[in-house]
Amino acid sequence: MLTRSRQVAVVLTVVLSAGAACRAHDHRPPESGRPAPAATVARGFTLVASGDVLPHTSIIERARFDAGGAGHDFRPMLSGIRSVVESADVALCHMETVYGADGDYTGYPVFKSPPEVADALAATGYDGCSTASDHTLDDGADGIRRTLDALDQVGLRHAGSGRTEQEARAAAVLRAGPARLAHLAYTYGTNDIPLPPEQPWAVGLIDEARILADARAARAAGADVVVVSLHWGTEWQEAPDEQQITLARSLTAARTGGRPDIDLILGTHAHVPQAYEKVNGTWVVYGMGDQIAGGMTGRDGVRDPRGNQSTLGRFTFAPPARPGGRWEVTRAEFVPQFFDVDAGRVVNLNRALARGAEVQAVRDRIREVVLSRGADQDGLVMGE
Repeated sequence: MLTRSRQVAVVLTVVLSAGAACRAHDHRPPESGRPAPAATVARGFTLVASGDVLPHTSIIERARFDAGGAGHDFRPMLSGIRSVVESADVALCHMETVYGADGDYTGYPVFKSPPEVADALAATGYDGCSTASDHTLDDGADGIRRTLDALDQVGLRHAGSGRTEQEARAAAVLRAGPARLAHLAYTYGTNDIPLPPEQPWAVGLIDEARILADARAARAAGADVVVVSLHWGTEWQEAPDEQQITLARSLTAARTGGRPDIDLILGTHAHVPQAYEKVNGTWVVYGMGDQIAGGMTGRDGVRDPRGNQSTLGRFTFAPPARPGGRWEVTRAEFVPQFFDVDAGRVVNLNRALARGAEVQAVRDRIREVVLSRGADQDGLVMGE
């Protein structure tokens, strides 16, 4: 595991979505003889999260085709899950690659994606993205700057990398219904690309002490819910590896004042769906899989369709039963997806069963993996 010796306090930047603006209320006393209105009951919120957005060369070419040859349009690729994403109070993606410019766009092994990806993510209904991955330094500090500039331009919050030290150390805070949600993100490494000497803080690297320090700082600054995205695990391995299991146990066990420091862990990187598990009372998604990717080749050099299979997690949070208490997950769901490389579209498998037995078999295999650590016994269900 990569470590850092320093622990830096998180600076929170609270961003309220347009839909969360306060409305004016009539504070006049009730008319004589009429009962006073009942006190408003605090409502919860739903969070949706999805896996790696990994535009290979074939994906870039498809987006150019969908744009009619002028620019790139990634919106059609995501249209099949837009209704699920935009219906959530807050939705998080994982932007694995950085963006290029002026037509300099490349796929594997060194990614530079068209910035129109950000437009598509925003149009689909995402509110923020994790940006810490093993490809975050594929184009150095310039790639990070271009990526975060593009996300800012479409109103997407981001966590895991930064153009300045303050930004890199900060949690992204989003309005999740009535709650303030802090989003933190880290990666196991950067494919042996060294951090810029003048910007050693540019990418968040996994370090247990730092993650917990950041989570506690976010909570102390007023976050109601703390979500941590981790780019981790062993590629092409459906079972979580030892590092994932050990770190998940440690992070979910950490408490301050009897309250967990972290409320949800979202995993990416493995290229295949991995299990969901409730650990120490906190939901952990070990790996959601690739939401967008070209045809994937496994470690044996053979095309592996699992690289285009993924899940979308949906978690319903209820407000604390008492002041200062924890926002509890009252419903946990997963939505099985796959990326149809021929059509260039993300497909919600539960809404595509009419395609036949092959689609059902893929859905059922994903479900088997997701539930492989007994998540169904803790209430995880398959949603649509």
